[in-house]
Amino acid sequence: METTAVLLKGPRDLAVDTLTLATPAQGDLVVEVSHSGISTGTEKLFWTGEMPPFPGMGYPLVPGYEAAGEVVEAGSMTGFKVGDRVFVPGANCYDGAFGLFGGAARRVVTDSARVTRIDPALKAEGALLALAATARHAMAGMNKAVPDLIVGHGVLGRLLARLTIASGAPAPTVWEIDPIRQSGGEGYEVIHPDQDTRRDYTSIYDASGQAELLNDLVGRIAKGGEIVLAGFYAAPLSFAFPPAFMKEARFRIAAEWTRDDLMATRALVESGTLSLGGLITHQQNARHAAAAYEQAFTDPACLKMIMNWEH
Repeated sequence: METTAVLLKGPRDLAVDTLTLATPAQGDLVVEVSHSGISTGTEKLFWTGEMPPFPGMGYPLVPGYEAAGEVVEAGSMTGFKVGDRVFVPGANCYDGAFGLFGGAARRVVTDSARVTRIDPALKAEGALLALAATARHAMAGMNKAVPDLIVGHGVLGRLLARLTIASGAPAPTVWEIDPIRQSGGEGYEVIHPDQDTRRDYTSIYDASGQAELLNDLVGRIAKGGEIVLAGFYAAPLSFAFPPAFMKEARFRIAAEWTRDDLMATRALVESGTLSLGGLITHQQNARHAAAAYEQAFTDPACLKMIMNWEH
C-alpha cells in the first residue's frame, strides 16, 4: 500500500512524494486524511534545520501531527469502524522516511490507541484538536493558575485566551507586536507590550517561543509570580538572576498534551464551550505543499495553514 505524503528531505527541501506504508496489524487503523495542519513551532525548526537533537529525528521525514480524516480500514481489535471521523496525531508508518510526526499524508496507518473520534462537522477544524489540547495541558491540573497575561496572539495564544474565558476566569491581557495579529480578540484585549505599564501579573504564559523575552517577563510579574513557557525554544534560555531573585520568580515548562487533555478538549469543543472558529486563515491543496509550508512559516498574516488532501 502506498500514499502521497509531504517529504522533508532536508532544510527547505520539501516536496510531495509517494511512499510505501507499513502493513496494518489487527490493532491498527488505515485513515484517509482530509486535512492536515502545519505547525509554525516545531515543524518550522525542522524546515529551517534549526531543530536541536531530538529523539527519533532525522531526514527524510514526513512532518505533521495535526490531521483529521476518515477510517477506511479497521483492524478487529481497534473498536473503530469504517466511516468514523477521527483526529490523528501523526503516524510512524513509512518505508524509507522518519515518521517522528508523520501526519501530512493522504493515507496513514496508525495504532488505534493514538486515534480519537471527532464530530464529522468539524471538517478542517478537526486538525486543530492537538493544538487546543496543548493549550489545555498548559493550564489544567493541580497547582496551575490560568494566565492573566499571554504573550503572543498566534493560534496557541488565542486558544489559551479562549480557554481562560471558558474557565470563568477574568479575561487575560494578550501581548502582540505584529499589527496584523493584534485583531481577533474575542472578549479580551490585545495590545503592544509597550502600551502595558502593569508589573504585577501573577501568571504569564509565553506562547511566542521568543527566548530573549525572559528578562522582560520577569520584570512584569508580582512577587512569587509564575512564568509558563508554553512555546518551543530552539535557543538556550537564560535570565538575569538578581531580578528573578527579588521577585522569587517561578518558571514552569508546559510539555505536549496527553490523551486526557485530548479527550477533555474534544468535550469542550463538541459542547460549544471552546470555539475553534476563526483560527484557520489559509488553506492550500496538498499538491502545493512546498508553497504552503513556505507561506505558513514566513507570512505573519497566516495564522494557521491547513492542507487539503481530499482533491
